[in-house]
Amino acid sequence: MSIFRRERGGAGRVSVQEAAIRTGHGGAAEVPTDAVLLDVREPYEWQAGHAPRAVHLSLSALAAGAGLPAEAQARPLVVICRSGNRSRQAAELLATRGAEAVDVIGGMRDWAGAGLPVVDASGGNGTVA
Repeated sequence: MSIFRRERGGAGRVSVQEAAIRTGHGGAAEVPTDAVLLDVREPYEWQAGHAPRAVHLSLSALAAGAGLPAEAQARPLVVICRSGNRSRQAAELLATRGAEAVDVIGGMRDWAGAGLPVVDASGGNGTVA
């Protein structure tokens, strides 16, 4: 049985707290998951700040037909962007391709606002661009 609930006609949506739990960022070690946090922002946004262990694939590349990175293939996807608009589009697109995907309401803005970790391209403290 899936750990994700889909809304009728499309991909589901989760809060940043639920996203953190599902992807192992929430500190709840007792919750087993193999979900991947997929960040669909543009490269400059990713480099400025992203969640640790997130996987990057911009929405523009995904829409152009790019496949998922190896570490995200055949795994449940929790899709995130800056505010939640692009991730919703990406999750819908991925769902039509057969992926198990939900998007994160509020995106990286809410992620950082909730005190969840954000790192830059060098692993230092990141910012949400």
